[in-house]
Amino acid sequence: MTIHSSTTPESRLERGKRALDEIDGKAGQNVIDALAGIAPDFATYLFEFPFGDIYSRPGLALRDREIATIAALAAMGTAQPQLKVHIEAGLNVGLSREEITEILMQMAVYAGFPAALNGLFAAGEVFAARAAAEEGMTCG
Repeated sequence: MTIHSSTTPESRLERGKRALDEIDGKAGQNVIDALAGIAPDFATYLFEFPFGDIYSRPGLALRDREIATIAALAAMGTAQPQLKVHIEAGLNVGLSREEITEILMQMAVYAGFPAALNGLFAAGEVFAARAAAEEGMTCG
């Protein structure tokens, strides 16, 4: 993550919004937008804690944080929408499709074949959507 120097300290909310944009891009903003009519305060909490506090910490690169997040969400087996967002985020921060596939295959050992299969199917959906979007950009 790029550190910005400023004369005024960046708030947790500002830092979180910047981190979310850098990590998740449109996928993260879609989550925030979906919460606007349901629980806008929860969107603020998402900006401040996970992205403003945790993702912005020194010690791990964003790429490494996404490896851990993809593995954890896949192992949970109950967080497919969030897993898809973080697979997209992993691609955004430099993970390759092959690396993401290997992360998900590794989960078969620790979380079981169903969790690994669900993760791989989620990755397949993300990869296909991204390929279609990239194809649309080159055709237009």
